[in-house]
Amino acid sequence: MTDGIDLDAKKSLQELGHSVSEKHYSNEDLIDGCISEYDIVVIRSATKLTADVIKANSENYSKLSLIIRAGVGVDNIDLSSASEYSVLVCNTPSASTNAVVELTIGHLISSCRRISTGNKKMREGVWAKKELRGSELRGKNLGLLGYGRIARGVADIARSIGMKIHAYDPYIQSDQNDCVFHDSAESLFSSCTHISIHCFLSEETRHLVDYEMISLMPQIGVDGIQCGNHIVNCARGGIIDEEGLYRALTNGKLTTASLDVFEVEPAIKSNLLQLDSFQATPHIGASTNEAQSRIGQEIVSIVQSHSKGETPDSCLNK
Repeated sequence: MTDGIDLDAKKSLQELGHSVSEKHYSNEDLIDGCISEYDIVVIRSATKLTADVIKANSENYSKLSLIIRAGVGVDNIDLSSASEYSVLVCNTPSASTNAVVELTIGHLISSCRRISTGNKKMREGVWAKKELRGSELRGKNLGLLGYGRIARGVADIARSIGMKIHAYDPYIQSDQNDCVFHDSAESLFSSCTHISIHCFLSEETRHLVDYEMISLMPQIGVDGIQCGNHIVNCARGGIIDEEGLYRALTNGKLTTASLDVFEVEPAIKSNLLQLDSFQATPHIGASTNEAQSRIGQEIVSIVQSHSKGETPDSCLNK
C-alpha cells in the first residue's frame, strides 16, 4: 500500500491471511524494481506507475500480478504496459462518487456566493459586505463536461436547486429528457455560465479547457441576470490549462474558478492562489471517512476475487 489504506480494510486483509505493507516509494525506488516482490500493489494519485516503472517491476521473476487504484482516475498508471506484462489493473469506481459530488456542489455554491473570500477578509479584519455580492444558481445553465457517475450525481443535486442541466460526453448516449446533450465542448461552453469538469485526463482532454474555450461562456444567465462565468474542477488536473485560466480570471472572461486538482501537485506555489476570484482545495475529493471506508471495502473485495483466480469486475485491462 504505497499511499495508505483504511485501517479496517487493512485488518480485513490481514485476517484473510495476506501480508500488508504500508510504505511510500520514491520514483527512483520504483525504477529500481522495489515493488516486484509484491503480488498486489495498491496506489492512490501520489504514486506514478509509468511504463518504465511497470517494466522494471515486471521482469526477472516478478510476483506483481495486480495493481489497484484506490480511487477512480488511472492516468497515473500505464495500462498498455501493464497489459503487456499481464498485470491486471483495477480501480474503485463507485466508492468515492458521493464525496466528489458533494465537494463539487460545495465549490459551486461557495464560489458563486464568495464564501471563501468573505471568510478570508473577515480574518483580515475587513467587513466586505458591499464587495461580496454574489449570484444564485437557480435558473442558470450548468454544463457538465463528461456525464459519468459523478456528473450524474452533481446533476441530481443541481436540478433540486433549480439549475438546468447541459452535458457533453462523446462516449455516452443519453435519452434523458431533463438533460440537454451537446455535440461538442464548444457548444456546451457557449450555452452555460456554470461549468463542472467530470472527464478523465487523456491526450484528448489535456488542456481541453483553455482560454479560447472559456471565452465562449456567455456571462449572462438564461434568466437574464448578469451572473458571470464560473468553473469547477474536482476531476483531474491538466484538463484545464491553468495559464489560460489565470488569464481569463484576471481579464474578466471568467468570474470565479474552483479547483481541487492541479497540473502539478502540490500546487502551493500556483499564481492562481493570489486571486480572490480563485478558490482551491488540496485534492480532497475522496477525503471523507465514508469514502475511504467504501474504498477499503472495494479493495478487499478485489483482492478476494483475484486470490480465487477470478477477474475482478472493476478490471480495466481484461
